[in-house]
Amino acid sequence: MALTSRSTMLISMVIFVVQVSSAQECSNYNFNQVFNSCIDLPVLQAHLHWNYIPSTKSIQIAYRANQTSRGWIAYAINPSGPAMVGSQAIVAFQSSNGSLVAYPTPITSDKPSMQPGALSFQVSNLSAAYANNEMTIFAILGPLEDAANVSHVWQAGDSVENDIPQPHATSGPNIQSMGIINFIPS
Repeated sequence: MALTSRSTMLISMVIFVVQVSSAQECSNYNFNQVFNSCIDLPVLQAHLHWNYIPSTKSIQIAYRANQTSRGWIAYAINPSGPAMVGSQAIVAFQSSNGSLVAYPTPITSDKPSMQPGALSFQVSNLSAAYANNEMTIFAILGPLEDAANVSHVWQAGDSVENDIPQPHATSGPNIQSMGIINFIPS
């Protein structure tokens, strides 16, 4: 039985609706810990959950994004403004031995090494998780000088070779994944 173009369009719409509804918005997502704030980021099917810790001027984060087990994700704060270069990033991926890896890496050029390195602020309690085609980075970042006006960048790439994240796409959502965020609750 041949499908008509209308039938094909309806099937495509159903598949799209199922895919969109399978991604949970941040307000409906539950972790084993409580996050007081969250935002559904506008591109890359990503979400940021956080708690601001006033006593240390630090941010406890859970950054999660749709990803395959072959890809990588990254979340970064850029103290110098809304751009990739200058970002202080945390990257996560599944290593060649099958374990999840998460580490800090400074982004110093348009073609960063993506090797582990020190950031301009402290990173603690760093870990990663992978389940249901979603990768999550957990960390505490800071102290931050100004948690009310923070330039942040989030990213995803399709491949990891020899345990090094490979370059992400340089068009579309991958170059739109930056903004300003206020971590301090109102």
